[in-house]
Amino acid sequence: MHYKSTRDNSVAVTSAQAIVQGISRDGGLFVPERLPVYTYKDLTALAHGTYAERAEKILGDFLEDFTRQELCECVHSAYETGRFDGNRPAPLSLEQNGDLNMYLLELWHGPTCAFKDMALQILPHLLTKSMQKVQLDKKALILVATSGDTGKAALEGFRDVAGTRVQVFYPKDGVSAMQERQMRTQEGDNVAVCAIEGNFDDAQSGVKKIFADESVKAQLAEAGYVFSSANSINWGRLVPQIVYYFSAYCDLMTSGEMDYEGEKVNIVVPTGNFGNILAAYYAMKMGLPVNKLICASNANNVLTDFLRTGIYDRNRPFHTTISPSMDILISSNLERLLYSLTDSNAERVAAWMESLAKRGRYQVDEAVRSELNRLFFAGFCDDAETQRTIRELYQVENYLCDPHTAVAVNVYQQYAAATGDRTTPAIIASTASPYKFASSVLGALLEGKEALPADEFEQVQTLSAYTGTPIPAPIAELEQKPLRFDQVCAKEGLSAAVLDSVR
Repeated sequence: MHYKSTRDNSVAVTSAQAIVQGISRDGGLFVPERLPVYTYKDLTALAHGTYAERAEKILGDFLEDFTRQELCECVHSAYETGRFDGNRPAPLSLEQNGDLNMYLLELWHGPTCAFKDMALQILPHLLTKSMQKVQLDKKALILVATSGDTGKAALEGFRDVAGTRVQVFYPKDGVSAMQERQMRTQEGDNVAVCAIEGNFDDAQSGVKKIFADESVKAQLAEAGYVFSSANSINWGRLVPQIVYYFSAYCDLMTSGEMDYEGEKVNIVVPTGNFGNILAAYYAMKMGLPVNKLICASNANNVLTDFLRTGIYDRNRPFHTTISPSMDILISSNLERLLYSLTDSNAERVAAWMESLAKRGRYQVDEAVRSELNRLFFAGFCDDAETQRTIRELYQVENYLCDPHTAVAVNVYQQYAAATGDRTTPAIIASTASPYKFASSVLGALLEGKEALPADEFEQVQTLSAYTGTPIPAPIAELEQKPLRFDQVCAKEGLSAAVLDSVR
């Protein structure tokens, strides 16, 4: 199977080439020329396997230039070596919310307590094998723009991996205290972290510009490096995310919750960059029985407006919220969805992306808008509603969730109220441990009745004592780790920081 660019159909590369490059030279994103399709018989076979076995099958159908043995090694290293709690990377937790059956797909049981671990524990193995396949004699410089979770997950995944170096940029005032602490204490000889004076979109745009800067690439080549990416613009990062939606459905089959062939589920995803919900869309296109994809946003509701109207307009106020990983106004992976919905019309996609770059907006045609409305329900909620949802979910269901998951639960409730669909089971992507956002979660539970401790570790201890829930080991260990990184640069200074990191 070859991979095309969303902006140029003449591009055709192998999966290994796509993973090494990260992004096409024309600025487009790599997409598979076709999708594998699974029948109910295939789903039944997957249901009888472990998570690792499910991953091997699905990844193998996309990464055809990898041998079965190579994929087995990658999957085993990621998911079966104790990096995830109980070697269960993505467990389901059933919560009754009134008459709603919500299955919380907990994707945060990895080493950094966020869903990004699901892909970034395997991406380093896929990348190193890809570099061998393309006979690349240079080191890979992994550039990462993060709104909080991707940065730490990439740093941890690539830590001391031979032939790689990782440079992470994050918005100085746009991540939680715990997210920042995780990144600034990162261990490893091949890692670098830099805060920027700007928001996530500034970081992401800066990284994309570096990828396209021939002068920077030439200087890196002289130093023995080539660029790659660990953001979800890299297909090697996105494809492992498809696995856990299939795995969740398979778990429902084995538990007896799916009673008949073709029984559908709703999938609810809190998203900013559109990667996690795009993986759910691909799963649906591959045959997973999905009734509706529910896209949940915070106050930065550019995706909600787009999915409802077909108009993408980033010319709006930027809000710093208690769900910072979703504080995004440029959703890069939407480009892949548009490519799919236009039957691979790269010219139209390129024109829309050019309009976004020049004018900050674009409008799709009526056919695409109609398909968006058919496939997706979109909603958003502000911080007050997010806090209320955290509090009510804990008080009523005794379930403690982080602010991003709370956004998803709130929007799912909006969906049920708007459509009357209260019977279709809902798989809700729970994207992070509540302890990564202890201040916000504790504030929601206390309702202002008590003053919050100023220190983030005191907040963690207080949250644990208040709820009787254990502190995840990766969070508890942070307090004793020394701060290693304190670099801050202007949003125009990313190139200089990158070049400095390899000197």
